[in-house]
This record gives sequence, structure tokens and C-alpha cells, in this order.
Amino acid sequence: MTRKILVFAHTGREDARDAARAACRQLFEAGLTPVMEREDLDILTHGWQESVPVEVVSETVALVDIELGMVLGGDGSILRAAERIRHTTIPLVGVNLGHVGFLAEAEEYDLHETVDNIVHNRYTVEERMAIDVHVWEGARKILTDWALNEASVEKGNREKMLEVVIEVDKRPLSTFGCDGVVLATPTGSTAYAFSGGGPVVWPTVDAMLLVPLSAHALFSRPLVTAPSSMMAVEILPQNRGGGVLWCDGRRTRDLNPGTRIEVVRSRKPVRLARMKPAPFSERLVRKFELPIAGWRGPSTAPATGMIEVVNK
Repeated sequence: MTRKILVFAHTGREDARDAARAACRQLFEAGLTPVMEREDLDILTHGWQESVPVEVVSETVALVDIELGMVLGGDGSILRAAERIRHTTIPLVGVNLGHVGFLAEAEEYDLHETVDNIVHNRYTVEERMAIDVHVWEGARKILTDWALNEASVEKGNREKMLEVVIEVDKRPLSTFGCDGVVLATPTGSTAYAFSGGGPVVWPTVDAMLLVPLSAHALFSRPLVTAPSSMMAVEILPQNRGGGVLWCDGRRTRDLNPGTRIEVVRSRKPVRLARMKPAPFSERLVRKFELPIAGWRGPSTAPATGMIEVVNK
């Protein structure tokens, strides 16, 4: 049985369609089986000259037989792919065709090399923390969801602040009016939480973040909690309007006054394939184009000025 690679593409962009066609061809010529979802393949086939055979997931190929998912697009495309395969253990590798693309492993100009690495099994898999999100109205749970980057609780009325109380480990911390609250993973620390003034957290750190957005309060600092913590946001009953929950900016739910949102670490991580074992600091510099001119690096010379130890 040939190795099967599921190709996800941002089919609304011509460059992503061209990249998907090129990847499928390279996979096929190397003896692997390219697989796509029916909707994506129908769009890709239109105008595809000299097409190659592509299998269809859930029609001719089961998800359980997929070795790897290859995502061609930006971080939004990777989040979409993670949503589609959430119930599986399929790792994802992203080729960035967007802007920053923090979740992506490679850039568009690396496409051929990335496919070649897949063909020759030159990749490792790392696990990224995800969060489970539970929404309560009184004693009734009305929603269970998850997120790789963050869950955000935001005001539903642009003209009014959202009055909330935040909680960690079943203890209240503060009440304030705000535009919202971001509850994030280390992976999400460079996404919405970063825009809200939160810290950048290395993906290998076991922690979760709570970041208030435009809070009208003296104490509204971003918080970093233990991975075993439960973070919660309660929308106070006196709010004249409700709020909105977003999970990874993709799935949304309106929230009534009095609603409670709880976030805990998920038992099921998201698996990402890595081909370049570069430290996260290097990725940070590259993605944000940080200035590093003048850096000299660690000194290799012996230490000087040491205090002599005198034995009495």
C-alpha cells in the first residue's frame, strides 16, 4: 500500500492552487498517493493541465490511512486543517503562502524541498498544547469546543464594554469592563494574545495565558498560569448586551449575560511535523523580522576578573 499524503490548500488563491498542483505532481511522481477533500479537488481540477491522479478522502481513502497532512496557505489554513482532522493523530506540515505564518514550517520557495523531505521521511513530529472550552448557562453546559491558539470572549456590542469577572483555579481575581479576554496556549501567544499585549511564550513551555483586552481597570496585566489550571471568564448578569465566543477565530457562539466560559488544557494535543530543527528564537526573528545587527554571540574567551580563593 502506497503512502498517502492529504493536501490542504487555500483554494481561493491562485498561488495556493498552483502550489497544490505542483505538490500533488511531485508526490505522485515519487510514488506516493496525493489525497484531497472533494470540494478542494473539484476546484483544483478546473484549469489543471496534465493533471495527476488524486484520491479523495472519505470516498476512496479513509483518514486512518493518511500518513501526513500538508497545508498550503497561511495560519488560517493550518487552523482549518487542524479542525478537519481533530479526531485523528495525523500530523500537519504547513507551507506558508500568507503573511507571518507562525505555524508553518516552510515558505513557498521551499515547496519542492518540503515535498522531497516528506517523500524521504525527513521529518519529526512535535505535539502542541490545545485547550478545551466549556460554556455554561447556570448548571447547564451549552457548548464544548477546543482551540489550538486561543478562545476569546469578546463584547457583542461595539458601543458598550463587556463587564466580566476573571478566575483562575476556581478563585476570582478581578472584575472589570473590557473589550474582551483572550485565553491562549503557548502556540497562540504569537497570535491574538500577542496583539493584546500578552507575552511571547516558547512552545515547549507548559503554561496557559489569560490576556485582558482594553480593560478599564488598574490591574489588567496578562497572566501566565500552570498547565493544570482552569481559567474562567464570567459575563456578569448586569451586562445590557451579551458577548461572543471565538475559538481560533473560526468557530463562534453568542453568549448571554450570566454565561460562564471555562478553559482547561486538552488531553489531545495537535501534532505538527518539523523538518528544520531551528530554535524558536530563530523563528521569532525571521517571522517578525526583528533587528539583530551588532550581535556578537556567546564569548569563547576564558572569564577574567575572577576573585582568587585563599585557603587559610
